[in-house]
Amino acid sequence: MAIWNPWHGCKKLSPGCKNCYVYRRDESIGKDASIVTRTGDFSLPLKKDRKGQYKLSSLDGTVYTCMTSDFFLDEADAWRQECWDMIRERNDLEFCIITKRIDRFEKCIPEDWGDGWDHVTICSTCENQDRADYRLPIFLSLPIKHREIISEPMLGEIHIGKYLETGLIEHVTCGGESGPNARPCNYEWILAVREECIRYGVSFFFKQTGALFVKDGKTYHVERRLQMEQARKAGINYVP
Repeated sequence: MAIWNPWHGCKKLSPGCKNCYVYRRDESIGKDASIVTRTGDFSLPLKKDRKGQYKLSSLDGTVYTCMTSDFFLDEADAWRQECWDMIRERNDLEFCIITKRIDRFEKCIPEDWGDGWDHVTICSTCENQDRADYRLPIFLSLPIKHREIISEPMLGEIHIGKYLETGLIEHVTCGGESGPNARPCNYEWILAVREECIRYGVSFFFKQTGALFVKDGKTYHVERRLQMEQARKAGINYVP
């Protein structure tokens, strides 16, 4: 997996989102995550080494964009076309764009997007049922070749079967919230989404427990370094 952060910062956050990775990481190094700025890695997909070879290759795995921001931030509109140009040029790589701003998608795509690019996956987030029912109908109506859903942090019970049954969703990821102010994630919520994925033949990945993990009515405080490991040990990932 490769990370490409063409810009830094996040604005117009949902309630409680100041516990997110962006804010926690930036506060630790004295940065203000509410200020959106272009980063030194802006042109990473086109950077080459001394031998003239691209620094990013297909061997690095999928390139995840804006892991510390959002690709569709309106504050980054002026820079986004250059990013699309780089993504177009590097069609030898697989790109994944994760966003909570799927409602801005059609305002932000390049003119030659058509019905989507084969090497680009768009992933819509939904942390609770309200956001799922707002974002996912929009998500399914858009011209996208590859779609995924991520519910992380998962903040409540979510039912997405009616969206999965369309056959347009390729993968679902769930996980709890990290950080000192993390809200609880209930294992039953995770299992419910997993069952829907199995029913409709959609791959499922349990990424992490989060810091407060509820199982069988008991709340567990899980250290950050163990959250992904504990999720893996649950053994509930599903591949059709």
